[in-house]
Amino acid sequence: MAEVFELRPAFDWRGLGEIPWSGLRLKDEYAGFDAERRFGVRDERVPDSQSCECAAIVRGQKHPRACKLFGSVRTPDHPIGACMVSSEGACAAYYSYGRHREGAGRAAA
Repeated sequence: MAEVFELRPAFDWRGLGEIPWSGLRLKDEYAGFDAERRFGVRDERVPDSQSCECAAIVRGQKHPRACKLFGSVRTPDHPIGACMVSSEGACAAYYSYGRHREGAGRAAA
């Protein structure tokens, strides 16, 4: 890993924001294999919806059901926010395994 990659000075993580020295990039010697350089991939920031609670959910500060969009407006078929856009996202996984249907009386995991 250390031979091929180096730390980026900063990286913007969806749902978390920019975290210094938290991402990797290919070293100059491997520029020929770097899709960002070869194809001019730009760092395009996509802000989450202001009504979405993804940042707090990703940080473990809120439960997926605490988001007023979860399971109604926001589903894997209509993803809104970083935690629903991929099958590995916290809310997408929670939704896919049926936990969105748990009754209000059950304790949150």
